[in-house]
Amino acid sequence: MRYRSILRADCFAGEVHVVTGGGSGIGRCVAHELASLGATVVVTGRNRDKLDWAVAEIAEDGGKAEALAFDIRDEEAVGSAIGQIVEKHGRIHGLVNNAGGQFPAPMAQISKKGFDAVVANNLTGGFLVMREVFTRSMRDHGGAIVNMAADMWRGMPGMAHSGAARAGTVNLTKTAAYEWAPSGVRVNCVAPGWVASSGMDTYDGMTRALIPKLRDHVPLGRLAVEAEVSSVICFLLSPAASYVTGVTIPINGGPAGQRGTWPGSSPTTPRRTRRAPAPARGPTRSGDAAAVTHGHARAWRTRSWSRTHTRSDAVRRLSQPR
Repeated sequence: MRYRSILRADCFAGEVHVVTGGGSGIGRCVAHELASLGATVVVTGRNRDKLDWAVAEIAEDGGKAEALAFDIRDEEAVGSAIGQIVEKHGRIHGLVNNAGGQFPAPMAQISKKGFDAVVANNLTGGFLVMREVFTRSMRDHGGAIVNMAADMWRGMPGMAHSGAARAGTVNLTKTAAYEWAPSGVRVNCVAPGWVASSGMDTYDGMTRALIPKLRDHVPLGRLAVEAEVSSVICFLLSPAASYVTGVTIPINGGPAGQRGTWPGSSPTTPRRTRRAPAPARGPTRSGDAAAVTHGHARAWRTRSWSRTHTRSDAVRRLSQPR
């Protein structure tokens, strides 16, 4: 069952796109969509098993994908990996700088080591990959880059380290867009809000207890699904965005404050809204329960999803309004 994108089926035919953190979550979804649109996708990450699963899924759907395992925090490893891709394929047309990670903690309890680790994951690593892709390919051939930030405009209570890093990514995006424009390189960024993805299964304790309350603080009344982030990323990589660069697009279900979702903060009144209208064609895999139907987006659930990265029903239901 091929991924059914809103974009033209051959939009990226003959192109090579790199997706860091492509073995799970949003990155895996983006890899599926890019492959369905004709791209050869190189998924990267630290966990080789996850990458191989993603490649196998894409191949099963008739797409082209390769796996390359390395740590984006390792400067030498990044240079070597990007060099391998360019040597094999000649150039890189698009980069999705998706890899990252963080852990929840009150700011007063974050050590320097913990802070540095998250900044390395969510900012420095992305910079290294961008720089190597530019110097080894895009400086001579042009291309498009999409970075991953987060909905941190009002701060990120409980994840100060990630909020700081993501804010840095937004500024890095603007600088790169300006400096690299003469080479025909567009650099943009997406800032997702709360997404009902496999990443939520990694949290426990206090953070896990807060998850069911999140959609009460989203104007659209639900969490996003990965396909709703992937479609924006693919748009930014596509010719449809050929005059768009240096921007960050929030994908957050409407502007909402963080207050009221973190213990000790002031409560807010949840907004209850109608179900989100469905687009004419949703960015879904044909026949899957991710189809945007009945007036709202349902969770992206596929055969391959259930056998590799199972989400709990509790998290899945958060992508539906009350």
